[in-house]
Amino acid sequence: MADQTNQHSAVSLPGQSVSNWASLGRLIQGARKERGMTQAGLALEAGVSRAWLAKVESGHRGAEFERILRVLNALEFDLVARPRRRSVADLDLAEALAARRRRPGSADGRHEEDW
Repeated sequence: MADQTNQHSAVSLPGQSVSNWASLGRLIQGARKERGMTQAGLALEAGVSRAWLAKVESGHRGAEFERILRVLNALEFDLVARPRRRSVADLDLAEALAARRRRPGSADGRHEEDW
């Protein structure tokens, strides 16, 4: 019997930011479709029900994280956490606030004009 795991061809998808359940669902659905997989096929490979997978793909909140990891593993995805890139405006604001806190004055960096 031929090994059926990982029989779908590798697909190169650009990294996507996942910031909420809806974006996670879109990522999973897009990767599944790119691989030509059905919900039933992915669910079987990941060890989850098709109904559960359909809820996740539609952005349903509160999915069990262990199951999410199994689905990502079945899609051959790594889960990577990285600091968010900050815009120049964010960096300028953070620098300005840090400089303000370093000014001589009270213990918490506040001055009378700050009140």
